[in-house]
Amino acid sequence: MQLRYSFRLYPNGSQRSALTRAFGCARVVYNDALRARESAREDGLPFPRTGDLSKALITEAKKTPDREWLGEVSAVVLQQSLRDLDTAYRNFFDGLKGKRPRMGAPRFKSRKDNRQAVRFTANARWKITSGGDLSLPKVGDVRVKWSRVLPSQPSTVTVVKDAAGRYFCSFVVESDPATDLTRMPDTDAVVGIDLGLTHFAILSDGTKIDSPKFLRRAEKKLKRAQQSLSRKAKGSNNRGKARLKVAKAHAKVTDARRDFHHQLSTKVIRENQAVAVEDLAVKALARTSLAKSVHDAGWSAFVTMLEYKAARYGRTFLRIGRFEPTSQVCSNCGVKGGPKPLDVRVWQCQACGVRLDRDINAAVNVAKAAGLAVSACGAQVGPGLVPAPRSEAGTRLSAAPSVRSVEGITAL
Repeated sequence: MQLRYSFRLYPNGSQRSALTRAFGCARVVYNDALRARESAREDGLPFPRTGDLSKALITEAKKTPDREWLGEVSAVVLQQSLRDLDTAYRNFFDGLKGKRPRMGAPRFKSRKDNRQAVRFTANARWKITSGGDLSLPKVGDVRVKWSRVLPSQPSTVTVVKDAAGRYFCSFVVESDPATDLTRMPDTDAVVGIDLGLTHFAILSDGTKIDSPKFLRRAEKKLKRAQQSLSRKAKGSNNRGKARLKVAKAHAKVTDARRDFHHQLSTKVIRENQAVAVEDLAVKALARTSLAKSVHDAGWSAFVTMLEYKAARYGRTFLRIGRFEPTSQVCSNCGVKGGPKPLDVRVWQCQACGVRLDRDINAAVNVAKAAGLAVSACGAQVGPGLVPAPRSEAGTRLSAAPSVRSVEGITAL
């Protein structure tokens, strides 16, 4: 399996200037190639090939006064910029053919874009020095903060600058399947997961994970930073500094949410052999009054992490249809009780008389719909006046577990 490993870069002043030149030159070549192809399309001419564009926009352009500064950066960076344009066109046409989700046509890049990136292949002769620095052609040896060991030798490295002014190096490497399988303990446990807003995740065993609401908690700070930005004159240095503060505040929220997703998804995969989730219509929910809370939760990113970690560590990952009535069916007897308002959190089945916690009942039904053998008693709150066994006490409404933190979860 191919995995992406990202590490923080700390370039000095001259190295930042060199990387800025590389970002700018790659952007100019990309825009020139896009302009050439769009002009050919409008004039009804054949689509220019990548080889012809490389010769005209890189090799020959370096000899002209207007583009001679292209020689100040590695030629590999410029060639990879043309490859990126090819990929953008391929994705666009595949979307029109239905081979992948639809994407917009390639657009011109700007130096004001939130993300700037260049890619170095093996032909650029980059390397990791014995001292742990990343040696890049025409940039120098850049200090790297290594947070983990690369499982194999990468062939390419992508240097990225985000909106907050931080630099990262990204490697795509192949993992060892045999080693990955030994990293997780053997288990026969299965779990169904119901995702929500008040509780981020409800497991079929009765566990409820509270939603951290990172964006909601940082709203006041973000509001002050945004107000400060709006008061600065456009084009001034103070506006640039204020914009950077806003970007850093948003980056902090994004990093905290990603870390939470990684820790929780790794814990779930470690403790269960099979995981089932519901295929939610996130785009549709994002058009409702709950849009901010839906985006703050980040369900899609969490489910994506579950899916690739399950594939990596030999676990089973299952999705059920979004129209499955998980909140309407009694997980004890299977009778469908009909739709219920969102304020109804506990309900009693009219057929068997079992009182059910709405979220835990949905999580059990998610697992059942996926064909996993999960006990329906995990969703019981209390069958009338019959006391629940001690092993089921956690499913009672008054004693439902509320996980306030995910301390002790080992990050990937």
